[in-house]
Amino acid sequence: MKTVELSELDGLVGSEVGTSEWITIEQDRINQFADVTEDHQFIHVNEEMAKMTPFGTTIAHGFLTLSLLSKFAEQAALSVKGVRMGLNYGMDKMRFLAPVPVGSKVRGVFVLKSAEEKRPGQVLVTYTVTVEIDGGEKPALVADWLSMQFTG
Repeated sequence: MKTVELSELDGLVGSEVGTSEWITIEQDRINQFADVTEDHQFIHVNEEMAKMTPFGTTIAHGFLTLSLLSKFAEQAALSVKGVRMGLNYGMDKMRFLAPVPVGSKVRGVFVLKSAEEKRPGQVLVTYTVTVEIDGGEKPALVADWLSMQFTG
């Protein structure tokens, strides 16, 4: 994670600020996510039935892929010097564009979309995050992700 001064954010708007390492999506991770969320749809957890779908194998839950943004941010998002804490502030836009087959590798690419001081000591940072699939024609998802950063 790259650390920058608050005053540098404006100059970085529109630029790619980081790319995370690849994470392999194994069936065990998919099964654990299914257990936690109680989403056991066969396309995620039943390898035999999933073979008969257009995917030919099990696929990760879209929300599993989305939940990895926090992990990707540890490596690829900016750290603003003097920030005491950051809070997930939600999404302005998020789209699932391609399924993530079991065994695929995914990573997050972060572009700083905006940084706006909402009040003294509070900066709303928005990233456009693209989750790429290694060798995939389309990304798994694209999201405008907001984070409120508290400084001072």
